[in-house]
Amino acid sequence: MPVLSSWCILPKTGATSPSSLLVKSSQNPDCLNSLFPPASQCDQSVAAIVFGDQSPQSRLYPLTKRRSEAAVPIAGNYRLVDAVLSNCINSNITKIYALTQFNSTSLNSHIARAYSGARLSKDGFVEVIAAYQSPDDNGWFQGTADAIRRCLWVLEEYPVDEFLILPGHHLYRMDYQKLIDAHRRSKAHITVSLFSTTKNEDLGFGIFKLDSQNEVLEFRENEEISNHHFQTNKHDGDEFPSMGIYVINRDVMRMLLTEAFPNVNDLKSQVIPGAISLGMKINGYLFEGYWEDMRSIEAYYRANMETIRRANAMYNSFYDRDSPLYTLPRHLPPTLVRDAVITDSIIGDGCILSKCRIKGTVVGIRTRIGDNAVVEDSVIMGSDTYDHNGMSDGEAIGIPIGIGDGSHIRKAIIDKHARIGKNVMIMNKDNVQEGNREANGYIISGGIIVVIRSAVIPDGTIL
Repeated sequence: MPVLSSWCILPKTGATSPSSLLVKSSQNPDCLNSLFPPASQCDQSVAAIVFGDQSPQSRLYPLTKRRSEAAVPIAGNYRLVDAVLSNCINSNITKIYALTQFNSTSLNSHIARAYSGARLSKDGFVEVIAAYQSPDDNGWFQGTADAIRRCLWVLEEYPVDEFLILPGHHLYRMDYQKLIDAHRRSKAHITVSLFSTTKNEDLGFGIFKLDSQNEVLEFRENEEISNHHFQTNKHDGDEFPSMGIYVINRDVMRMLLTEAFPNVNDLKSQVIPGAISLGMKINGYLFEGYWEDMRSIEAYYRANMETIRRANAMYNSFYDRDSPLYTLPRHLPPTLVRDAVITDSIIGDGCILSKCRIKGTVVGIRTRIGDNAVVEDSVIMGSDTYDHNGMSDGEAIGIPIGIGDGSHIRKAIIDKHARIGKNVMIMNKDNVQEGNREANGYIISGGIIVVIRSAVIPDGTIL
């Protein structure tokens, strides 16, 4: 699978690669000799703050029943947070804090195992700051602003000039240095990244009106303009949806959070409008590339399907040598294919594919698919372990993790550790658009069947 090359890529000058991700391979014995850019190439004056999950009300439920949005798998081998952290690394930003709270165990483990030992630069690091209680603060994080305020004692450990605020669950490729350079050239107190593509949907981060110099004139919450059409002509008063990405000067952020608005909790809806009311200079940075904010099950499914279409993929960092996507090296064996027919699909590491047919599907790590099974237009997340014997109790006797012989799956998302029995049909023949059958191990969202993590679907079931 092409994603394996991201562990052993020899980047061009200006790109960085964490040493923990550069594992020796029989295909590339020289990958351990990859050169890191000199520390002088890394931007030591910027620290990134990545939010693992900004709300307990996830739009990707039930995929987030036991994990945060940033930890949701994508494209077979990766997690959504890998795209954001890779953007930082490829932009030579090597001081990265990940603030986590909701369902954070999986995310904390992934970041710690994949990035915490990375040799990003002399002073580079990826550090997880989980929500905590202390004698002074005995509650959990109440929002993005509250989280930053309570972590300032850690965030200000290094003498940086700006903080780059990033949601951790979006899929896009951005050179953050261009954003930071625009911020510095404009001498703004705050710069917000705006999506310049025309949209007619609520993106969840508010709307900014810009003048001809891209200075913010007005901010409005999306609820106020739910039917608003976002303009793309760059004239006075143009309005653009926010991506939830901010560059904030260090002193400005401390002043806003500790002096001007010491009791507010949310960055988007309280701190940013407050900064505008104080007359601060806030600029917009227009981003024109691919950006998917994973605001629904349908969006997540669509993003996975787009990764298969390499020839015209809008997001191509999975195959880009200059801006690779990094993740945890799992040192799994190659995928075993036994007389299977596979077309237009991505296959993760360590899979066991018997005499099956796979078309237009993302197959995650350690997936087992039995004889005569058919999988079409689906996302199979795979498993964290191998299981050949099935469970030893309950109705799952004899049903191992994976997809059983003779089963047919179409337009579905199968979460990790699911046990699909033999001759199961998951096809939504009745074209149901919405349905909650969580007690039975699945839900339907936007016509897509989502089989819940560790669910057991008995032999012969028809969904």
